[in-house]
Amino acid sequence: MSPITLVAGRRLSVSNLDKVLYPATGFTKGEVLHYYAVVADVLLPHLRDRPVSFLRYPDGPGGQVFFTKNVPPGTPDWVTTAEVPRSEGPARMVVLDGLAALMWAANLVTEFHTPQWVLAEPAEADRIVFDLDPGAPASVVECCAVALWLRERLRADGIEAYAKTSGAKGLHLLAGVRGASSAEVSAYAKRLALEAERAMPDLVLHRMTRSLRGGKVFVDWSQNAGRKTTATPYTLRARDEPTVSAPVTWREVEECRDPGRLVLRADDMADRLRLLGDLLAPLLDRTTHGAVPGAAASE
Repeated sequence: MSPITLVAGRRLSVSNLDKVLYPATGFTKGEVLHYYAVVADVLLPHLRDRPVSFLRYPDGPGGQVFFTKNVPPGTPDWVTTAEVPRSEGPARMVVLDGLAALMWAANLVTEFHTPQWVLAEPAEADRIVFDLDPGAPASVVECCAVALWLRERLRADGIEAYAKTSGAKGLHLLAGVRGASSAEVSAYAKRLALEAERAMPDLVLHRMTRSLRGGKVFVDWSQNAGRKTTATPYTLRARDEPTVSAPVTWREVEECRDPGRLVLRADDMADRLRLLGDLLAPLLDRTTHGAVPGAAASE
């Protein structure tokens, strides 16, 4: 029988706490749950009011890995769910709005992925994201160079960007936006990806053309589509080690010369949060979001 623990007034069944999920480091399921308890205060605001897609890896990254968008079977009735618009018709998805719900979801062993819009306004994007994905032998070092260019380009349009590791090979660039639909934000992001490719033709691609990827950074602008999701800040990733999609300072981006410098793991996060707080906190203040140039709603 799985042990029962009390979390924020909710009885929660947890299981297999000694199970090793990351064999490369011996990181266990119990340590996964502990990690999410440590980062809950900064993670939950980035999950708030957003439907969550789960990328589950219950036997570790070497086992079966699969996406779950609909409410999983056996979800407790106290976990918040919401009807979410989709092109094929509305669906019901989980919304993680408190510590108990977060720990219930963490017990499933999952990455958290969220869209660039909130449930109150699904027709309007509140974030823009660029997923910078390097093709070997390029690495996150080259991604940093592209991120710095995009940061200045966005700033020229009155949009302030922030960076986080992808938790895999690359880097994510995020900014708060207002006054535009997901389609308009996608079009704007594509336009900037094309500009980056023209400015740095030996380094940047705006299309995922495998034969051209070697040594370049693919600027994936497509994750701004309303149906797409991106790894939520502070989520663990299903990789060989318990890496985190973690916010980084612009100084860290500017000074990155070694890919290992921007590999952040679960064990790094408590000290970083103590020293730096949530580097992505400005994204939560919609009054600071920039208007998307050319969007009909922003005129």
